[in-house]
Amino acid sequence: MAKLKLGPIADDRPVKLTIELPAAVHRDLVAYAEVLGRETGQPVGEPAKLIAPMVERFMGTDRAFAKARRKPESPLDSKG
Repeated sequence: MAKLKLGPIADDRPVKLTIELPAAVHRDLVAYAEVLGRETGQPVGEPAKLIAPMVERFMGTDRAFAKARRKPESPLDSKG
C-alpha cells in the first residue's frame, strides 16, 4: 500500500471555520479518512478533522509560499 501524506491526527485547540466543499471533494475526504483509519489503525471519526492537517501539509510543502514568506518585503509578513 502507498504511504499517505497524513499521519495520525493530533488533538489541538481548534479555530472554527465554516466552509463549503463540492460533493466530489467531500466524498474523497470521507474515502481518505477511511483509508487513513485503516493505515494508522486509528479510525477518523470526523472526516472534517482531516482538512486542517491537509492544508497545513499543503502549505508546508509549497516552496513558493515558503520563499515568499521568508522575504522581508513580502505582503504575507506585513500586519496591515
